[in-house]
Amino acid sequence: MLYVCVTRGNAVWRLPIMADGTVSKVGLFIQMSGGHAGPDGMALDAEGGLVIAHPSTTAWRFDHLGRPTHHVDCGDDIFCTNVAFSGNDLYVVVSRRSDKIAAGTILKATMPVGGKKMFSHA
Repeated sequence: MLYVCVTRGNAVWRLPIMADGTVSKVGLFIQMSGGHAGPDGMALDAEGGLVIAHPSTTAWRFDHLGRPTHHVDCGDDIFCTNVAFSGNDLYVVVSRRSDKIAAGTILKATMPVGGKKMFSHA
């Protein structure tokens, strides 16, 4: 499966990868709601779940069927821009906005499922 963030459409598409490496039947996996912008960074977990950084101050975990299972609240006035796993630890990259500066921060949350090994690391 290939997942693609459609930031301006506030959605995530799912594209099945065929045996020959081509993709087929692009479809809507998740239609997000609200927020300052659409989904940004994503990470897969070992159970096929997808964690999505959503700039509306949160990161969401959806199972392989697209059902929401976990919500990581990152606070007010924060834009979640990326997520990455190290074991069961989920690292969330956020930027804070103020009148004069935007400062980056990395937050950590422990998830019940660890990250999926990246294809490039297999």
